[in-house]
Amino acid sequence: MDVATLETLSVTASPRAVELALAAAQAAADKLGHDLLILDVSERLAITDCFVIASAGNERQVKGIVDEVEEQLRRLGAKPLRREGEREGHWVLLDFVDVVVHVQRDEERVFYALERLWKDCPVIPFTDATVGVGAGAGTSAPGSSSVPGSSSAPGPLGGGSVNAL
Repeated sequence: MDVATLETLSVTASPRAVELALAAAQAAADKLGHDLLILDVSERLAITDCFVIASAGNERQVKGIVDEVEEQLRRLGAKPLRREGEREGHWVLLDFVDVVVHVQRDEERVFYALERLWKDCPVIPFTDATVGVGAGAGTSAPGSSSVPGSSSAPGPLGGGSVNAL
């Protein structure tokens, strides 16, 4: 995503943060994470630019997504400063400084509803590169971001897709 596109979307996160966030979202999608959402929180928080939020059906999938996100971001030269929640596997937080990745089981995603807490923050569009390739990916249709609890057609968490463009 280029700088002009980011400006059009009113995104103030750094290009590096957006690059890492998109890579983290793709890594989550590769492990069948669903209801993927990237939020630009840079105007609201001084400590990070983006949140990446992903859902998983169980603890094993949470761990698989977390491992893949770490591996993919390490290839881009990013290493998590902090990890939380890994032992329980219900909600794991990876802090890459510019990007904070939240991987939650479906139940925690609905209960804590981070996207509701940060609803005033711009959504950075994410399109899963694996959609239509092989055995389906865990995200919504290309060009849209899935947001649990939205008012469109029900998805796995009672929400649907919100067009981010």
